[in-house]
Parts: sequence; C-alpha cells; structure tokens
Amino acid sequence: MEKAAKGKKDIVLGYVQSLGTQEHRSIMETAYVYGSKYQFILITGGPVLKHLGVNQSSHSSRVWFLHCRVHSGFMTPMTSERCPLTRMRKPLSTLSLHSFLQLMEAPLVSEVYDDPSSVQPPQFPYQQTPQVFLFSRPATEHLDLDTATTLAWRLRGLALLLLVHRQSPAVKTPDEYNAAYRLPDKSSEVKYLTLHSLDQVLDLFTNQEKEEDKEEDEEEDEGLEEEEEDSFGNLDDEVAASVFEKRGDLLDMDSVMELTSENFHTVVAQSSLTVALFYLKWDAVSMAFLSSFIEVAERLADSEVDDVQMSAVDCGEWTDLCAAQPGSDVPFQPITAFPSVLALRPQETAQHYRGMLGSEALHRFIMMSRTDSPALLSTEDEVTSFLQEVPHPELTGYKPDRAVGLFKTQTQTGVKVFTAAAKSLRGEVLTGLLTDVLAEKWAAGLAVDLPAVLVFPSWRTHTHPSTLPASSSTEELLTHINTALLHPMPELTVENLPSFLSLDKALLILFVGEEEDEIGRRQNQALVEEMRGVVELGGRRMERYLPCWIHLGRTPAGMSVLGSYLGSMPPLPALVLSHLPSGGEIYQYPPNTPIAASSVLLWLQRVEDGTESPTGMLGDNSWPPAVEFYDFLKIMDMQEADSTQQQTPKEEEEEVDEEEVNLEEHLVSEEATHDNPDNNPKIHSEL
Repeated sequence: MEKAAKGKKDIVLGYVQSLGTQEHRSIMETAYVYGSKYQFILITGGPVLKHLGVNQSSHSSRVWFLHCRVHSGFMTPMTSERCPLTRMRKPLSTLSLHSFLQLMEAPLVSEVYDDPSSVQPPQFPYQQTPQVFLFSRPATEHLDLDTATTLAWRLRGLALLLLVHRQSPAVKTPDEYNAAYRLPDKSSEVKYLTLHSLDQVLDLFTNQEKEEDKEEDEEEDEGLEEEEEDSFGNLDDEVAASVFEKRGDLLDMDSVMELTSENFHTVVAQSSLTVALFYLKWDAVSMAFLSSFIEVAERLADSEVDDVQMSAVDCGEWTDLCAAQPGSDVPFQPITAFPSVLALRPQETAQHYRGMLGSEALHRFIMMSRTDSPALLSTEDEVTSFLQEVPHPELTGYKPDRAVGLFKTQTQTGVKVFTAAAKSLRGEVLTGLLTDVLAEKWAAGLAVDLPAVLVFPSWRTHTHPSTLPASSSTEELLTHINTALLHPMPELTVENLPSFLSLDKALLILFVGEEEDEIGRRQNQALVEEMRGVVELGGRRMERYLPCWIHLGRTPAGMSVLGSYLGSMPPLPALVLSHLPSGGEIYQYPPNTPIAASSVLLWLQRVEDGTESPTGMLGDNSWPPAVEFYDFLKIMDMQEADSTQQQTPKEEEEEVDEEEVNLEEHLVSEEATHDNPDNNPKIHSEL
C-alpha cells in the first residue's frame, strides 16, 4: 500500500485493539471527512505492529502518519521504499486526530527575519503546538537549513520549527543563544537556550513521552493512562464505555463452539439443544454480552451439563449464514438485530431468547429449556413434583410460572395447539400435559370442563390456578396464557418492565422507599394493599390503567425514573401517573395527602376530566445519538453507485481536486460555526 500511495497520497495508519470502541468510531468519522485526501488503513494487530515497535498487549491505540506524497519545500523526493513516519502522541479521539492531521499539513520549516519574541504565537489550527526556534548565520545558511530540516522531521507532530536569520536587524537575541522555544500557555513567553546537539532539543519534548511509554510497557496491567481514561468517560452510553475499558482483555472462547456456514448443520444435529449467539465484533452491546455468554458456557461446563452446546456466530464474517433468506435450509429468519440468541434443536424451528442480556437470566432460560415442553404427567406424584419442585438444583429459590393442559386423550382436538404453545414458551414457562383419568380427576376437583388449560403464576399458590378454555390457535392461547401470568398489582423491576410496557396501558406507579425496620415494612405493605383496593373499587374503569409499584431499595434505578418524571426527588411515598395513551403528560398525586383508594379514584377522575394540571412531560422516546453522525454504509453505497458511471481519467482527476477544495471549505466553515452561532450548526458537527 505504501508503494501504491507513493507520490499520490499520504497514509493514515490506525491501530485499535478491538472494533466497536470509541477509538474505532473516531477513525471511521475522520476517514469519512478526509477520505479523499488521505489513504486510511485500520489494523487490530499483526506483524505491522511488531515492525512499528508496538507491544500488542499494550492497552493504547495508536495512529501514524506516513508521508508518502512528494512534498515541495525542504523535503526532497523520496527514494527509499518506506515513507517517513510520524506518530500521533495524544490519546486517540476524533478531535485529537483532526488536530493531528492539520498539524501534518503545517510547513516543515518556516523562515523568519524577526526576533522570536516578536514572532506571533501559532494561529489556528496550530494554537496548541509549541514553537522551536533555531538561529542561522549567513556564512552557514545552507548547513543551518539542513540541520533545521533534520530536526523538523524528528519534531514532526510535537512542535513547529522556525529558522531565524540573524542578519536581519530586527533580531535582537544575544549571540550566546542558538535556540529558543515557546510553549502554548497564556504567557506565550519565549525561553532562550544554548544547546550543543539536536538531541538536547528533542529532550525538551520527548523525555516525558519516553517515560510514559516505559511505564506502559512495564506496568501494562495497571490499566490505561490517565488521559485515556478521560477519553472514555464521555462516551454515548455505559455499554460502549465498558467495552472500551475492557478492550485489552482477550476473551477465552474455549467453552464456546464457533459456528460457521460449513459446520452449522453438523453441530446442531449433534446436540439436543444448541444455544447460539449471533453477534458483531464492532457492536458494543454484542461484545458486552459475549463476555456474559462465555460466563454462562463456563458455568454449564463446571456443572457438567453435557446436553447443551453453547455456540457463537460472528455475523461480520459469516454473513451468508446470518442473512440466510426464508426457504433456505437454516431453521431461522435472517438475523437483523444484534446480539441475538437462538435456541436450536434438530428438526425444529429456532426459538428466540427474549430475556435480559445478562448471565443470570440466560442461565435460567437454558436450565428451564432442558425440560420437556410439555412434560407428560401420568401420576399424582409427577403432578405434585411438577407444581412444587424446580427442574434443576441450580434454580433453587426461583419460582417459575407454570401451565398445565387437561385433555381427555392425547389425540383430542386442542392438544396440538397446546403443544405448539408449550414449545414457544420453553425456557420461560414450565408446561405439563395431563390426559385420561388423571385429567378428568383434576377437572372435577376444579369444576372445569375438558379440555382446559390451567395457569399457575409464580405469584399465586398452586391451589388457585387461572382456568382458560382451550383455544383454536396457538397465538390466541399464548395471548391468554401471558395475560393470566401478569400480576394485577405488579412490582416493577428492570427485568419485567418491558412486558408491562407492551400492554400500552397508563402506568399508575407507587414509589416506596427502603424499609429501615419492621414498622416501615408494614407501612409499605399497607400502601400496596391500598393500591389493590383502588383496582377492586374502580372496577372496569381501572382497565385502562396498570396499577404497579416500585421498591426503591430493591430497584434503585427507580430513583432516576422518579427524578426524571418530576424534575427532583419528592418525599416518599409518591404516586405518579405516566405513559398515558393520549400523550406524554405526567401527573403526581398531591404530596402529603394520604393515599386512600377513594381519594386516588377521585384524583384519576380529575385527570380524565382535564381539571388536573400535569406535573411534567415524558421525554422523546426516539433516543437519538448524542451527536449527529453519518450513515457510513449509506454514503459508501451512494459513492459506489456514482463510481459505476463512466469517467475519463481527466474527469476523475478534476473530481478529486474539487473534493479536496470542498474539504478545505467545509473545515473553514466548521471553524466559523463555533465563532458564529447563527451559521449552519450541522456542518461536520461530529468534529
């Protein structure tokens, strides 16, 4: 690539330890802006690093500028096979990379005829760059210029070099000094030196850098440098920050089978249950969940669970497998969301995992998926065991939801519908099937007609199930079962919130604090009971609402929710009405007013009548990125389409020249935007 770029373009070589990090995105953004001017190369390891003298186990990302284009001025045309190299010293970010590339365009050596104290400090875009002055005499002018050029190459990216001609009457510096420098601080004071070698000048700017590199090589396990730690503190979200922090940790994939287009069918056929993670290496959520997925795989191996094969598919590499179209020989639809987890069984359609992206929820799903769905129950003891025991010792303490189908025979109409629903609920609900005499006995005891489906929610005792009639379709039965499983007055948690939001009901949320003693626990329980009274007293008019409660001790995230609703933390308990279908208004039950069922119903009536004023508004649910970024894939597709049009070599050359001119205009416009807020704020806003 150096040979191809020689005489045409300079190269920007970036190294990141893993894709999907903030540093990777910074390089992508910069490549879009400067792509027509420089050749960008991205590496994540390999022999190039060794050649550049970088320890691959280092946590630091790096950027190098390869001067491959023939420069005018002091640089002679390059004759060696390698291009001169300049390393960016600052931590990698979009802004630092932008400043670094501008610095690479600065003159190698500037000649001045004024005293250093009279020379203006560096102007935009070099205002944060030190200046180094060397003095030249008429008798040694050519030698001094060669010396300045040599030193300028060694200071490239660190400082701007200026050659001061002493024959000018404006130069007042005493002859005893042969060098000077100015740092980019407020005083802009010039300091004068008497040096005997170029190395002494370099020491002014490189000693600190050498010390940092040495500490990094010796103590790479100590973590990132302080500046780099700051760079991930302002990431868009906590997941991306977590991936960035752990980018130096190599994941141990020994416990996970890597699926490919070649081995997919073989692996799935060899195991009764294959749990497959479909992920992208450059997606932060994928990489965060991959570590949890590996943790579950290792936990299963330690428990000697040998009937589950944990596997993963890198969809960035095996696109044909992940994007397989309907009608192909794979048992799933094209993967469009990442990460995705599928439960795969031989000769069956894949089942999507819909739980939380965490190790505990995934492990529970897998352990419950190992049971038959539905389990055939033929004796009273089997029924009792099914209703009271957990399917595996590791699930002790967890109370799952259960559903039982009662049918006269295994061939009765409705058994196939119930069986299909049971397979769809695998991993989430334990399902059982009773037939013949045992089913009739249970039906008689509960006074129901066969066929019937009994639902045992985890929040009820097994002696009081919900009874559902047999349905004509799987979808209808699944809807009835999921509705019966919902608590009429649920405690909201991070895990169950999505299922309740999907009901599209207004949330009537009671926020209670953490109890300090038994009296506090009783008071909270009394409040919850009073809210149940609201449901009973309100009757059918309460169907539009979902009364629920959040215990801020068990769900601390509720404090952020309550604070965002009302703008500040109110005294507890607090009753809030939000997520109204009519709009984003938020209403707060009058503080310091006792929460009683009758009073709450009167307050809800005032809200419905429009006589109650909202306390706040819900934010925008679109959750756009913190800054406006480019859709790189769309842009590349457009550019690729444009490139298919025939062009003469002359037209192509003119187009490139025009792009470079437009690029400079855009960068000037960007700077003007910061100075004038009335200008278009969207021009290169990511810089």
